[in-house]
Amino acid sequence: MSSSAEWIARGDKHVAKNYGRYPLVPVRGEGCRLWDADGKAYLDFLAGVAVNNLGHCHPKIVAAIKEQAEKLIHCSNFYHIPAQIELAEILCEHSFGDRVFFCNSGAEANEAAIKLARKYSREKHGENRFEVITALASFHGRTIGTISATGQEKVRVGFEPVVPGFSYVPFGDIEALQKAVSPRCCAIMLEPLQGEGGVNVPPAGYLQQVRELCDRHDLLLIFDEVQVGCGRTGTLFAYQNEGVEPDIMTLAKALAGGPPIGAMVTREEIAESFGPGTHGSTFGGNPLMAAAANAAMKTLMNDGVLDNCLAMGGYLRSRLEELKDRYDFVTEVRGRGLMLGMEMTVEGGDMVVKALQRGLLINCTVGKVLRFVPPLTVTRSEIDEAIEILDGILAEVG
Repeated sequence: MSSSAEWIARGDKHVAKNYGRYPLVPVRGEGCRLWDADGKAYLDFLAGVAVNNLGHCHPKIVAAIKEQAEKLIHCSNFYHIPAQIELAEILCEHSFGDRVFFCNSGAEANEAAIKLARKYSREKHGENRFEVITALASFHGRTIGTISATGQEKVRVGFEPVVPGFSYVPFGDIEALQKAVSPRCCAIMLEPLQGEGGVNVPPAGYLQQVRELCDRHDLLLIFDEVQVGCGRTGTLFAYQNEGVEPDIMTLAKALAGGPPIGAMVTREEIAESFGPGTHGSTFGGNPLMAAAANAAMKTLMNDGVLDNCLAMGGYLRSRLEELKDRYDFVTEVRGRGLMLGMEMTVEGGDMVVKALQRGLLINCTVGKVLRFVPPLTVTRSEIDEAIEILDGILAEVG
């Protein structure tokens, strides 16, 4: 087997350089651990960026993939796919939704949500109602449509002109949101808890106020739960933390516990605007991915994973608060469940590198917020191990 250095050298010759990659070559994973090509083990508190909610290579997901791969890997969505139908039933039975559109990623799910919102609004209100309001610091994907929806200028640089019809307001500011609503607005699109923007939690009551604003102006409320859904915040879906139901919800990342799949969930009346030929996805909800997602969702709901997320989320938060009390450059610990951020007055990029060198995988958003999204199956001892590494790094900074 090639060494890490050999794999990196080979990749440098042919793989696109659109990622700032760390010098890590993972070749095996189990639970909260990754091993690189040189045999070194890492404690993974990034979890594929909130994808591996059940840890790496969960036995039930692996078994489902093996079983389905021996039967049927792919067929067209021109036909009825049993595993896809079962997954749609699970998502609708445990959410506000009635219908599900399947795709391959969070960006595609959000594209579908934006297209559906525009088409539904056009059919109901006429052609001049198409604008979508999103939040500053939001992140909705990397396609031309979803960078247009994203409230971060840096993702649009070099790709202009972007898709018109989007405006941005500060996250959590209901007055700014009210002022942004115009007769041309058809929807408000928000992450119930912002991830890439710095693990930003909305003020108490904010999402309810947004729901009431949408009802008052007959706007659709879209919740992007690509990162925060599928148990990450301690409830099956993040909107359930505050009991505020959207009209459309998007999912991806952890939906299948690793394999790529995305979904857009919506109500019957709204789904009717997506008739045959209006939208599609060649691989969306194919037998292999849907089988993996069924196994992941059943495990998430039935094996005590959500309870562990709440318990370990509380424990990890308390340990991070200890670090905050110890180091004056740590200003805040925030988040929900096992999606936590630690904001600092100093840059965090070097800390991520030092953590990797010492066997801990984390990342940093918006420059100064360390983000922790370990598998929802993480244990107290693994949290203690991570905190010990992090404490040593912070002590050096201090």
